[in-house]
Amino acid sequence: MSEEMVSLAGRFRSIFTLARENFLSDAPIVVATSGGLDSVALLHLFRFALPQSHQLHAAHFDHCSRDDSAADAQWVCGLCRAWGVPLTLGRAEEALGSEESARNARHAFLESVRSRVGAGVVAMAHHADDQAETVFFRMVRGSGKRGLSGMTEYREPGVWRPLLPFWRDEISDYVQKVCLEWREDPTNREQRFARNIIRNNVLPEIESKVAPAARRALVRLADLAREDEEAWLSLLNEMLDSLEVEEDKEAISLDFKRITPFHRAVRGRIIRELARRLGHQLDAAGTRLASDFVGSAQSGRQIDLTGGLCLRRDLDRLVLSPRTASVRDRPLQISNSRPGSGTALLGGRQVLVKWSPEKSLDLMSERLVLVSPHFPLTVRARRPGDRIRLAVGTRKLKKLFLEARIPEPERRQVPLLVDGLGSVLWIPGVAEATSRGDESESESVLHIGISDAKAS
Repeated sequence: MSEEMVSLAGRFRSIFTLARENFLSDAPIVVATSGGLDSVALLHLFRFALPQSHQLHAAHFDHCSRDDSAADAQWVCGLCRAWGVPLTLGRAEEALGSEESARNARHAFLESVRSRVGAGVVAMAHHADDQAETVFFRMVRGSGKRGLSGMTEYREPGVWRPLLPFWRDEISDYVQKVCLEWREDPTNREQRFARNIIRNNVLPEIESKVAPAARRALVRLADLAREDEEAWLSLLNEMLDSLEVEEDKEAISLDFKRITPFHRAVRGRIIRELARRLGHQLDAAGTRLASDFVGSAQSGRQIDLTGGLCLRRDLDRLVLSPRTASVRDRPLQISNSRPGSGTALLGGRQVLVKWSPEKSLDLMSERLVLVSPHFPLTVRARRPGDRIRLAVGTRKLKKLFLEARIPEPERRQVPLLVDGLGSVLWIPGVAEATSRGDESESESVLHIGISDAKAS
Protein backbone atom coordinates (compact mmCIF):
# COMPACT_ATOMS: atom_id res chain seq x y z
CA MET A 1 0.00 0.00 0.00
CA SER A 2 1.46 3.38 -1.03
CA GLU A 3 2.50 6.06 1.46
CA GLU A 4 -0.44 8.18 0.26
CA MET A 5 -2.89 5.36 0.93
CA VAL A 6 -1.31 4.57 4.29
CA SER A 7 -1.87 8.24 5.14
CA LEU A 8 -5.56 8.02 4.22
CA ALA A 9 -6.02 4.82 6.22
CA GLY A 10 -4.10 6.38 9.09
CA ARG A 11 -6.35 9.42 9.10
CA PHE A 12 -9.35 7.10 9.12
CA ARG A 13 -7.92 5.27 12.13
CA SER A 14 -7.46 8.61 13.90
CA ILE A 15 -11.10 9.48 13.22
CA PHE A 16 -12.13 6.09 14.59
CA THR A 17 -10.06 6.60 17.76
CA LEU A 18 -11.61 10.03 18.33
CA ALA A 19 -15.08 8.56 17.88
CA ARG A 20 -14.24 5.90 20.49
CA GLU A 21 -13.40 8.67 22.93
CA ASN A 22 -16.69 10.45 22.32
CA PHE A 23 -19.76 8.51 21.17
CA LEU A 24 -18.70 5.11 19.84
CA SER A 25 -19.37 2.12 22.13
CA ASP A 26 -18.38 -1.53 21.79
CA ALA A 27 -21.69 -2.30 20.07
CA PRO A 28 -21.72 -3.51 16.44
CA ILE A 29 -21.39 -1.01 13.60
CA VAL A 30 -23.82 -1.04 10.66
CA VAL A 31 -22.20 0.13 7.42
CA ALA A 32 -24.61 1.47 4.78
CA THR A 33 -23.42 -0.17 1.57
CA SER A 34 -24.98 0.82 -1.74
CA GLY A 35 -22.22 -0.77 -3.80
CA GLY A 36 -21.00 2.60 -5.08
CA LEU A 37 -17.40 3.78 -4.85
CA ASP A 38 -17.80 5.69 -1.57
CA SER A 39 -19.62 2.98 0.39
CA VAL A 40 -17.28 0.24 -0.87
CA ALA A 41 -14.32 2.34 0.31
CA LEU A 42 -15.98 2.84 3.70
CA LEU A 43 -16.66 -0.87 4.18
CA HIS A 44 -13.09 -1.72 3.11
CA LEU A 45 -11.62 0.76 5.60
CA PHE A 46 -13.71 -0.69 8.43
CA ARG A 47 -12.89 -4.26 7.44
CA PHE A 48 -9.18 -3.97 6.66
CA ALA A 49 -7.76 -0.67 7.99
CA LEU A 50 -8.93 -1.09 11.61
CA PRO A 51 -8.23 -3.68 14.27
CA GLN A 52 -11.30 -5.94 14.30
CA SER A 53 -12.50 -4.98 17.76
CA HIS A 54 -16.01 -4.23 16.45
CA GLN A 55 -18.52 -6.52 14.81
CA LEU A 56 -19.47 -5.15 11.39
CA HIS A 57 -22.85 -5.53 9.73
CA ALA A 58 -23.54 -4.22 6.21
CA ALA A 59 -26.96 -2.99 5.09
CA HIS A 60 -28.12 -2.46 1.50
CA PHE A 61 -31.43 -0.87 0.45
CA ASP A 62 -32.88 -1.27 -3.04
CA HIS A 63 -34.90 1.85 -3.94
CA CYS A 64 -36.35 0.10 -7.03
CA SER A 65 -35.62 3.29 -8.93
CA ARG A 66 -34.36 1.51 -12.07
CA ASP A 67 -34.86 -1.84 -13.78
CA ASP A 68 -31.46 -3.34 -12.90
CA SER A 69 -31.29 -2.17 -9.27
CA ALA A 70 -31.65 -5.77 -8.02
CA ALA A 71 -28.28 -6.53 -9.61
CA ASP A 72 -26.64 -4.09 -7.19
CA ALA A 73 -28.04 -6.05 -4.26
CA GLN A 74 -26.66 -9.30 -5.71
CA TRP A 75 -23.24 -7.70 -6.22
CA VAL A 76 -23.17 -6.37 -2.62
CA CYS A 77 -24.10 -9.89 -1.41
CA GLY A 78 -21.05 -11.28 -3.17
CA LEU A 79 -18.78 -8.55 -1.80
CA CYS A 80 -19.91 -9.07 1.79
CA ARG A 81 -19.61 -12.85 1.45
CA ALA A 82 -16.02 -12.47 0.20
CA TRP A 83 -15.10 -10.08 3.01
CA GLY A 84 -16.88 -12.04 5.72
CA VAL A 85 -19.32 -9.29 6.65
CA PRO A 86 -22.96 -10.12 7.56
CA LEU A 87 -25.47 -8.33 5.34
CA THR A 88 -29.12 -7.28 5.62
CA LEU A 89 -31.00 -6.46 2.42
CA GLY A 90 -34.01 -4.16 2.16
CA ARG A 91 -36.25 -3.30 -0.74
CA ALA A 92 -38.84 -0.56 -1.36
CA GLU A 93 -42.40 -1.75 -1.89
CA GLU A 94 -42.65 0.47 -4.97
CA ALA A 95 -40.32 2.59 -7.11
CA LEU A 96 -39.15 5.69 -5.23
CA GLY A 97 -38.95 8.50 -7.74
CA SER A 98 -38.03 11.53 -5.63
CA GLU A 99 -34.81 12.16 -3.72
CA GLU A 100 -36.75 12.87 -0.52
CA SER A 101 -38.86 9.70 -0.61
CA ALA A 102 -35.79 7.58 -1.36
CA ARG A 103 -33.82 9.19 1.47
CA ASN A 104 -36.64 8.76 3.99
CA ALA A 105 -37.18 5.10 3.09
CA ARG A 106 -33.44 4.38 3.20
CA HIS A 107 -32.95 6.04 6.59
CA ALA A 108 -35.94 4.19 8.05
CA PHE A 109 -34.51 0.88 6.83
CA LEU A 110 -31.02 1.60 8.17
CA GLU A 111 -32.39 2.59 11.56
CA SER A 112 -34.44 -0.62 11.69
CA VAL A 113 -31.30 -2.66 10.98
CA ARG A 114 -29.34 -0.76 13.64
CA SER A 115 -32.03 -1.47 16.19
CA ARG A 116 -32.40 -5.14 15.22
CA VAL A 117 -28.70 -6.03 15.42
CA GLY A 118 -28.11 -3.90 18.53
CA ALA A 119 -25.65 -1.59 16.77
CA GLY A 120 -24.52 1.70 18.22
CA VAL A 121 -24.25 3.56 14.93
CA VAL A 122 -24.99 3.41 11.21
CA ALA A 123 -21.87 4.52 9.32
CA MET A 124 -22.65 6.37 6.10
CA ALA A 125 -20.24 7.30 3.31
CA HIS A 126 -20.95 11.04 2.92
CA HIS A 127 -17.76 12.96 2.21
CA ALA A 128 -16.56 16.55 1.88
CA ASP A 129 -17.90 16.98 -1.68
CA ASP A 130 -21.33 15.86 -0.46
CA GLN A 131 -21.05 18.45 2.29
CA ALA A 132 -20.23 21.21 -0.21
CA GLU A 133 -23.21 20.23 -2.38
CA THR A 134 -25.53 20.15 0.64
CA VAL A 135 -24.44 23.59 1.83
CA PHE A 136 -24.76 25.07 -1.67
CA PHE A 137 -28.26 23.63 -2.08
CA ARG A 138 -29.36 24.99 1.30
CA MET A 139 -27.72 28.35 0.63
CA VAL A 140 -29.63 28.96 -2.62
CA ARG A 141 -32.85 28.00 -0.81
CA GLY A 142 -32.23 30.63 1.85
CA SER A 143 -31.44 28.42 4.85
CA GLY A 144 -30.34 29.97 8.13
CA LYS A 145 -27.11 29.21 9.94
CA ARG A 146 -28.31 25.90 11.27
CA GLY A 147 -28.99 24.75 7.70
CA LEU A 148 -25.71 26.19 6.44
CA SER A 149 -23.80 24.17 9.03
CA GLY A 150 -24.49 21.19 6.77
CA MET A 151 -24.23 17.57 7.81
CA THR A 152 -22.71 16.73 11.17
CA GLU A 153 -20.19 13.93 11.57
CA TYR A 154 -22.44 12.38 14.23
CA ARG A 155 -26.08 12.87 15.17
CA GLU A 156 -28.58 11.02 17.27
CA PRO A 157 -29.96 8.41 17.31
CA GLY A 158 -26.77 6.97 15.82
CA VAL A 159 -25.78 8.28 12.37
CA TRP A 160 -22.02 8.54 11.85
CA ARG A 161 -20.27 9.99 8.78
CA PRO A 162 -16.58 9.11 9.25
CA LEU A 163 -15.65 10.07 5.66
CA LEU A 164 -16.89 13.64 5.99
CA PRO A 165 -13.32 15.07 6.26
CA PHE A 166 -12.26 13.31 3.02
CA TRP A 167 -12.70 14.58 -0.55
CA ARG A 168 -14.09 12.46 -3.37
CA ASP A 169 -10.77 12.47 -5.24
CA GLU A 170 -8.95 11.09 -2.18
CA ILE A 171 -11.46 8.29 -1.80
CA SER A 172 -11.35 7.50 -5.52
CA ASP A 173 -7.55 7.28 -5.44
CA TYR A 174 -7.74 4.96 -2.44
CA VAL A 175 -10.24 2.64 -4.12
CA GLN A 176 -8.22 2.41 -7.31
CA LYS A 177 -4.84 1.89 -5.65
CA VAL A 178 -6.09 -0.92 -3.42
CA CYS A 179 -7.73 -2.43 -6.55
CA LEU A 180 -11.36 -2.36 -5.44
CA GLU A 181 -14.36 -2.66 -7.74
CA TRP A 182 -17.68 -0.89 -7.35
CA ARG A 183 -21.05 -0.39 -9.01
CA GLU A 184 -21.88 2.70 -11.06
CA ASP A 185 -25.37 4.12 -10.54
CA PRO A 186 -26.55 5.66 -13.84
CA THR A 187 -29.13 7.79 -12.01
CA ASN A 188 -26.21 9.87 -10.67
CA ARG A 189 -25.98 11.43 -14.14
CA GLU A 190 -29.69 12.14 -14.59
CA GLN A 191 -30.56 15.84 -14.71
CA ARG A 192 -33.95 15.36 -13.05
CA PHE A 193 -32.31 15.36 -9.61
CA ALA A 194 -31.25 18.68 -8.10
CA ARG A 195 -28.14 17.24 -6.47
CA ASN A 196 -26.90 15.89 -9.81
CA ILE A 197 -27.30 19.30 -11.43
CA ILE A 198 -25.31 20.93 -8.60
CA ARG A 199 -22.61 18.21 -8.68
CA ASN A 200 -22.21 17.79 -12.43
CA ASN A 201 -22.99 21.26 -13.77
CA VAL A 202 -23.27 24.15 -11.33
CA LEU A 203 -20.26 23.67 -9.06
CA PRO A 204 -17.85 22.68 -11.88
CA GLU A 205 -18.93 25.81 -13.80
CA ILE A 206 -18.41 28.01 -10.74
CA GLU A 207 -14.98 26.52 -10.06
CA SER A 208 -13.88 26.91 -13.68
CA LYS A 209 -15.05 30.51 -14.13
CA VAL A 210 -15.73 32.17 -10.74
CA ALA A 211 -14.10 30.58 -7.68
CA PRO A 212 -11.60 27.74 -8.21
CA ALA A 213 -11.90 26.60 -4.58
CA ALA A 214 -15.69 26.88 -4.31
CA ARG A 215 -16.17 23.43 -2.77
CA ARG A 216 -13.58 24.04 -0.08
CA ALA A 217 -15.10 27.46 0.61
CA LEU A 218 -18.54 25.88 1.06
CA VAL A 219 -17.16 23.34 3.53
CA ARG A 220 -15.42 26.17 5.39
CA LEU A 221 -18.74 28.06 5.46
CA ALA A 222 -20.35 24.99 7.05
CA ASP A 223 -17.62 24.86 9.68
CA LEU A 224 -18.09 28.56 10.53
CA ALA A 225 -21.87 28.24 10.70
CA ARG A 226 -21.55 25.18 12.95
CA GLU A 227 -19.18 27.06 15.28
CA ASP A 228 -21.73 29.86 15.58
CA GLU A 229 -24.49 27.34 16.33
CA GLU A 230 -22.37 25.63 18.97
CA ALA A 231 -21.55 29.02 20.54
CA TRP A 232 -25.26 29.86 20.70
CA LEU A 233 -26.13 26.48 22.22
CA SER A 234 -23.44 26.92 24.87
CA LEU A 235 -25.26 30.05 26.11
CA LEU A 236 -28.82 28.83 25.64
CA ASN A 237 -29.42 26.87 28.84
CA GLU A 238 -28.14 29.68 31.06
CA MET A 239 -30.32 32.13 29.12
CA LEU A 240 -33.40 29.95 29.54
CA ASP A 241 -32.75 29.63 33.28
CA SER A 242 -32.82 33.42 33.55
CA LEU A 243 -36.23 33.46 31.83
CA GLU A 244 -37.80 31.10 34.40
CA VAL A 245 -38.95 28.61 31.78
CA GLU A 246 -41.66 26.18 32.86
CA GLU A 247 -42.63 23.30 30.60
CA ASP A 248 -44.98 20.36 30.49
CA LYS A 249 -46.37 18.10 27.76
CA GLU A 250 -48.88 20.70 26.54
CA ALA A 251 -47.10 24.07 26.74
CA ILE A 252 -43.94 25.98 27.61
CA SER A 253 -44.05 29.36 29.33
CA LEU A 254 -41.48 31.95 30.35
CA ASP A 255 -41.25 35.35 32.00
CA PHE A 256 -42.58 37.91 29.52
CA LYS A 257 -40.83 40.93 31.02
CA ARG A 258 -37.45 39.23 30.98
CA ILE A 259 -37.51 38.21 27.33
CA THR A 260 -38.69 41.56 25.90
CA PRO A 261 -35.33 43.40 26.36
CA PHE A 262 -33.51 40.87 24.18
CA HIS A 263 -32.71 41.70 20.57
CA ARG A 264 -35.51 40.52 18.27
CA ALA A 265 -33.22 37.92 16.67
CA VAL A 266 -32.35 36.48 20.09
CA ARG A 267 -36.04 36.40 21.05
CA GLY A 268 -36.79 34.52 17.85
CA ARG A 269 -34.09 31.93 18.43
CA ILE A 270 -35.24 31.34 22.01
CA ILE A 271 -38.80 30.73 20.86
CA ARG A 272 -37.61 28.50 18.04
CA GLU A 273 -35.72 26.36 20.56
CA LEU A 274 -38.81 26.12 22.78
CA ALA A 275 -40.85 25.08 19.75
CA ARG A 276 -38.31 22.33 19.09
CA ARG A 277 -38.77 21.07 22.65
CA LEU A 278 -42.49 20.79 21.96
CA GLY A 279 -41.70 18.70 18.89
CA HIS A 280 -42.54 21.42 16.35
CA GLN A 281 -40.51 23.12 13.62
CA LEU A 282 -40.77 26.90 13.52
CA ASP A 283 -39.72 28.32 10.14
CA ALA A 284 -38.29 31.77 9.41
CA ALA A 285 -41.70 33.40 8.94
CA GLY A 286 -43.01 31.92 12.19
CA THR A 287 -39.87 33.00 14.03
CA ARG A 288 -40.27 36.61 12.86
CA LEU A 289 -43.96 36.61 13.81
CA ALA A 290 -43.13 35.31 17.28
CA SER A 291 -40.36 37.84 17.89
CA ASP A 292 -42.47 40.79 16.71
CA PHE A 293 -45.39 39.60 18.85
CA VAL A 294 -43.20 39.56 21.96
CA GLY A 295 -42.19 43.15 21.28
CA SER A 296 -45.76 44.48 21.34
CA ALA A 297 -48.16 41.98 22.93
CA GLN A 298 -50.70 43.07 25.52
CA SER A 299 -51.93 40.57 28.09
CA GLY A 300 -54.59 38.28 26.65
CA ARG A 301 -53.39 38.56 23.07
CA GLN A 302 -52.63 35.46 21.03
CA ILE A 303 -51.12 34.78 17.61
CA ASP A 304 -51.06 31.66 15.46
CA LEU A 305 -47.58 30.70 14.27
CA THR A 306 -46.42 28.35 11.55
CA GLY A 307 -45.79 24.73 12.43
CA GLY A 308 -49.09 24.25 14.27
CA LEU A 309 -48.19 26.48 17.22
CA CYS A 310 -49.74 29.47 18.94
CA LEU A 311 -48.12 32.09 21.15
CA ARG A 312 -49.98 34.12 23.74
CA ARG A 313 -49.33 36.46 26.61
CA ASP A 314 -51.00 35.55 29.88
CA LEU A 315 -50.33 38.44 32.27
CA ASP A 316 -46.58 38.21 33.00
CA ARG A 317 -46.06 34.88 31.20
CA LEU A 318 -45.43 34.17 27.53
CA VAL A 319 -46.95 30.81 26.62
CA LEU A 320 -46.10 28.67 23.59
CA SER A 321 -48.38 25.73 22.88
CA PRO A 322 -49.71 23.59 20.01
CA ARG A 323 -52.88 24.84 18.37
CA THR A 324 -55.86 22.82 19.48
CA ALA A 325 -59.09 22.30 17.63
CA SER A 326 -61.73 24.59 19.12
CA VAL A 327 -64.56 22.84 20.95
CA ARG A 328 -67.93 24.52 20.76
CA ASP A 329 -69.30 25.68 24.11
CA ARG A 330 -72.41 24.01 25.47
CA PRO A 331 -74.16 26.32 27.98
CA LEU A 332 -76.65 24.96 30.53
CA GLN A 333 -80.14 26.41 31.01
CA ILE A 334 -82.18 26.19 34.22
CA SER A 335 -85.87 26.70 33.36
CA ASN A 336 -87.48 26.59 36.81
CA SER A 337 -86.86 25.97 40.50
CA ARG A 338 -87.49 22.22 40.48
CA PRO A 339 -84.42 20.25 41.70
CA GLY A 340 -82.05 19.16 38.97
CA SER A 341 -78.49 18.88 37.75
CA GLY A 342 -76.57 19.10 34.49
CA THR A 343 -73.25 19.97 32.91
CA ALA A 344 -71.98 22.89 30.89
CA LEU A 345 -68.98 22.74 28.52
CA LEU A 346 -67.03 26.01 28.57
CA GLY A 347 -63.74 26.44 26.72
CA GLY A 348 -63.21 22.69 26.78
CA ARG A 349 -63.85 22.49 30.54
CA GLN A 350 -66.87 20.59 31.83
CA VAL A 351 -68.56 21.98 34.94
CA LEU A 352 -71.24 20.25 37.02
CA VAL A 353 -74.23 22.33 38.12
CA LYS A 354 -76.85 21.35 40.72
CA TRP A 355 -79.87 23.34 41.91
CA SER A 356 -82.68 22.89 44.41
CA PRO A 357 -85.14 24.95 46.50
CA GLU A 358 -83.70 23.11 49.52
CA LYS A 359 -80.25 23.66 51.00
CA SER A 360 -78.73 20.33 49.98
CA LEU A 361 -75.61 21.24 47.99
CA ASP A 362 -72.94 21.15 50.70
CA LEU A 363 -70.59 18.98 48.62
CA MET A 364 -70.38 21.49 45.75
CA SER A 365 -67.21 23.60 45.68
CA GLU A 366 -69.06 26.88 44.97
CA ARG A 367 -72.57 27.72 46.16
CA LEU A 368 -75.03 30.62 45.82
CA VAL A 369 -78.52 31.39 47.11
CA LEU A 370 -80.87 33.27 44.78
CA VAL A 371 -84.09 34.97 45.88
CA SER A 372 -86.97 35.25 43.39
CA PRO A 373 -84.72 34.62 40.36
CA HIS A 374 -85.79 35.60 36.86
CA PHE A 375 -85.89 32.38 34.86
CA PRO A 376 -84.51 30.97 32.70
CA LEU A 377 -81.06 30.98 34.31
CA THR A 378 -78.05 30.17 32.12
CA VAL A 379 -74.57 28.93 32.96
CA ARG A 380 -72.28 30.10 30.16
CA ALA A 381 -68.85 31.58 29.41
CA ARG A 382 -67.99 35.28 29.27
CA ARG A 383 -69.02 37.34 26.24
CA PRO A 384 -67.66 40.69 25.03
CA GLY A 385 -69.21 43.55 26.99
CA ASP A 386 -70.38 41.45 29.97
CA ARG A 387 -70.67 43.43 33.22
CA ILE A 388 -71.66 42.66 36.80
CA ARG A 389 -73.21 45.02 39.37
CA LEU A 390 -71.18 45.14 42.57
CA ALA A 391 -71.39 47.28 45.68
CA VAL A 392 -68.80 49.66 44.18
CA GLY A 393 -70.73 49.95 40.90
CA THR A 394 -70.86 48.13 37.59
CA ARG A 395 -67.62 46.46 36.55
CA LYS A 396 -66.48 44.91 33.27
CA LEU A 397 -65.72 41.23 33.60
CA LYS A 398 -62.51 41.70 31.64
CA LYS A 399 -61.17 44.00 34.36
CA LEU A 400 -62.28 41.66 37.11
CA PHE A 401 -60.44 38.76 35.49
CA LEU A 402 -57.33 40.88 35.14
CA GLU A 403 -57.48 41.88 38.80
CA ALA A 404 -57.97 38.23 39.75
CA ARG A 405 -54.93 37.40 37.53
CA ILE A 406 -56.82 34.76 35.56
CA PRO A 407 -54.89 33.93 32.34
CA GLU A 408 -56.73 34.52 29.08
CA PRO A 409 -57.25 30.83 28.12
CA GLU A 410 -58.73 30.10 31.56
CA ARG A 411 -61.15 33.02 31.29
CA ARG A 412 -63.03 31.13 28.59
CA GLN A 413 -63.51 28.30 31.10
CA VAL A 414 -64.91 30.39 33.98
CA PRO A 415 -68.67 29.80 34.38
CA LEU A 416 -71.08 32.72 34.69
CA LEU A 417 -74.64 32.53 36.04
CA VAL A 418 -76.90 34.83 34.04
CA ASP A 419 -80.63 35.39 34.65
CA GLY A 420 -83.47 35.75 32.16
CA LEU A 421 -82.96 39.53 32.01
CA GLY A 422 -79.35 39.08 30.86
CA SER A 423 -77.84 40.21 34.17
CA VAL A 424 -74.68 38.47 35.38
CA LEU A 425 -75.48 37.22 38.89
CA TRP A 426 -72.44 35.20 39.80
CA ILE A 427 -68.87 34.40 38.79
CA PRO A 428 -67.95 31.47 41.04
CA GLY A 429 -64.81 32.18 43.01
CA VAL A 430 -64.57 35.71 41.62
CA ALA A 431 -67.64 37.88 42.35
CA GLU A 432 -71.34 37.89 43.28
CA ALA A 433 -73.77 40.56 42.12
CA THR A 434 -75.52 42.75 44.70
CA SER A 435 -79.30 43.05 45.18
CA ARG A 436 -80.08 39.35 45.09
CA GLY A 437 -82.80 39.87 47.73
CA ASP A 438 -83.35 38.60 51.28
CA GLU A 439 -84.12 34.88 51.43
CA SER A 440 -85.85 35.26 54.81
CA GLU A 441 -88.48 37.52 53.23
CA SER A 442 -89.23 35.35 50.19
CA GLU A 443 -90.74 31.96 49.61
CA SER A 444 -89.02 31.63 46.20
CA VAL A 445 -85.43 30.61 46.93
CA LEU A 446 -83.04 28.63 44.75
CA HIS A 447 -79.77 27.07 45.90
CA ILE A 448 -77.18 26.58 43.14
CA GLY A 449 -73.85 24.77 43.31
CA ILE A 450 -71.08 24.55 40.72
CA SER A 451 -68.05 22.24 40.65
CA ASP A 452 -65.53 21.01 38.13
CA ALA A 453 -67.10 17.89 36.62
CA LYS A 454 -63.86 15.87 36.89
CA ALA A 455 -63.62 16.54 40.61
CA SER A 456 -67.19 15.61 41.36
